[in-house]
Amino acid sequence: MKHAAVDLSQVRKIAHPTLSHRVYEDLRELLLAGQVSPGQRLTLKGLAEALGTSQMPVREAVRQLAAEGGLEILPNKGIRVPLMTRDRFRELLKIRQALEGLAVEHAAQRITESELAAIMELERTLSVEMERSDPNASLIIQLNKQLHFAIYRASGMPTLLTLIESIWLQVGPVISLDLRSGSRRLAEAPALRHHAHLVQGLQSGSAEQCRTGLEGDLSSAAQVILAGLPDA
Repeated sequence: MKHAAVDLSQVRKIAHPTLSHRVYEDLRELLLAGQVSPGQRLTLKGLAEALGTSQMPVREAVRQLAAEGGLEILPNKGIRVPLMTRDRFRELLKIRQALEGLAVEHAAQRITESELAAIMELERTLSVEMERSDPNASLIIQLNKQLHFAIYRASGMPTLLTLIESIWLQVGPVISLDLRSGSRRLAEAPALRHHAHLVQGLQSGSAEQCRTGLEGDLSSAAQVILAGLPDA
């Protein structure tokens, strides 16, 4: 059965990347990297001034991020980074274990030499910073995100990566707030052991070891974070 040809001659080309898309990506990165804190109030004017743009593209970006669960639009037209409760964090943790576990398993099976080299360098740089007597929490947050997502991208599963990012939009702020608040995660640094185990799994091609390393990393962080969250 033949289908009639569709006339697309009247469709206008999209200006790429649009200003709205760039603003969205910038705000999204703030959430993914935990540069804002749970409960923090934001304004369209303040965001527009910080990004050097008008309020219109910021408004569009905020609406999109609110639909994704990264921001809340309040009744008084204010904007807030969502608060986190123990129950919600536990739910998101289970989702992360499933999605990110799948990503590291696939990464172990298909990672390239160049991807592995970049990941090993990120792990080394993060380890050096965490072992300093006065570690830079902001730098650690950035390096940790870069390390995790370098591994997830190595899975070669872009749809899975998008799902993982949607969860990080919600957990990024609370994870980072804990580190910036002088968490014992910096002093005890359990992530170093788990990251090393994960990277060794990538080197040997062991999907099981990669998942074990990831789950240890997520669980050790969650144990500390949950202690500081409200029940509701």
